[in-house]
Amino acid sequence: MATGSANRPAFDMTWFANATVPACLIAEEGLAIDQETLSGDGLIRIDLCMTGSKITAIKPVGSAPQSDYPGGSVLNLDGGMIWPCFVDMHTHLDKGHIWPRQANPDGSFEGALNAVRADRDSNWTAHDLRARMEFSLKCAYAHGTGLLRTHLDTFVGQIDVTWPVFAELRDDWAGRIDLQGACLTAIDQTFDDALMKELVPALRRHGGILGSVTFMIPDLQDGLDRLFRIAIDNDFELDFHVDETGDPDAQSLRAIADTALRFGFERRITVGHCCSLARQPEEAAMTTLDRVAKAGIAVVSLPMCNLYLQDRQPGRTPRWRGVTLLHEMRDRGIDVSVASDNTRDPFYAYGDLDMLEVFREASRIIHLDHPFGTWPRSISATPASVMGRKEFGSLAVGADADLVLFRARTWTELLSRPQSDRTIIRAGQPIDTELPDYRELDAVLGEPT
Repeated sequence: MATGSANRPAFDMTWFANATVPACLIAEEGLAIDQETLSGDGLIRIDLCMTGSKITAIKPVGSAPQSDYPGGSVLNLDGGMIWPCFVDMHTHLDKGHIWPRQANPDGSFEGALNAVRADRDSNWTAHDLRARMEFSLKCAYAHGTGLLRTHLDTFVGQIDVTWPVFAELRDDWAGRIDLQGACLTAIDQTFDDALMKELVPALRRHGGILGSVTFMIPDLQDGLDRLFRIAIDNDFELDFHVDETGDPDAQSLRAIADTALRFGFERRITVGHCCSLARQPEEAAMTTLDRVAKAGIAVVSLPMCNLYLQDRQPGRTPRWRGVTLLHEMRDRGIDVSVASDNTRDPFYAYGDLDMLEVFREASRIIHLDHPFGTWPRSISATPASVMGRKEFGSLAVGADADLVLFRARTWTELLSRPQSDRTIIRAGQPIDTELPDYRELDAVLGEPT
């Protein structure tokens, strides 16, 4: 754990002295950053003061008192890092942890679809969903996530089971993890009037986001037009799963951008995956990105799940990484994030909703390093802004003291180990970071065989 943080005295004011912070995570008003004090990888040494549940000062290193004083304590982090709590804007809590009872033996995308469908039809009661979703939230909380969006499979017969469970969990977890929910349907289901008749009131009732999986069907444009009209009529945001395939002919991303521009859509639009973009001719891909930038669409990449699923063929080594063109997107001013996606389900057999793991693997898979620059914002300030919650994801004077402390001092120290000794501060107090035991799920999943 970070030096002394778990057992600090109950002082009203605590200084974390000699801390390392990615400079891009300090809010603009938080500290006048002298460029000469930055390391080559955008790290800066600071002293941070926490009074009660708030951050009350971010000062150049050396500003903190030299020792404890009446009513206050000073903890020398010896160069250890401080981050704001993480933001995970693309998860699937309703699918989480079903792998032990519904595996996907060949690891394929089609196999995942079939396995999830079979499990959903047989097992997704309110009791089952709540147990698995709560387990996932315990993991995310212990790892340091403070804001999370989950996609929820939304079908006739399932809406009135899943969405009330989500709403209950959102209330129960308020102040620990703030939750957002987005419905997940296929674009061809947009024409199912019975589904839409249930879906729209459910999203209104539970404050949900309108979403869909888009792929190249003959009536794709009609489906998109209908979704955009529903979103406009009901003041919904939009969050799409887009072109999750290596097929270069999958270009629904461009159709979404063109539709947004044609409608003059003013609410936030997020698109996830966009894998096929990396398989398209350069000129075509760049033209699409220009349209995405003009439409103000945000993109989230899911590097671990897409690396796992894409280009998987038995007995053949995969030839590509399955991720989208994040560098080219960022260069165009597009808001780009990375997120967890699936955890221990047929789409991804692994994962624990640990955003540091996501960033570590994204750095390797997508080359977010040398220099790291502003990429740390992709798991913090950027998704928080896209989600309309700018109070998350940055270190700012006056913000809640929701912090993640690491002993690591440099990028290579931070990203070479799991950092299982991290300290999580929420509202000014350290929390228990012990992860839940998988045996807690035996009651709904059964013991592993």
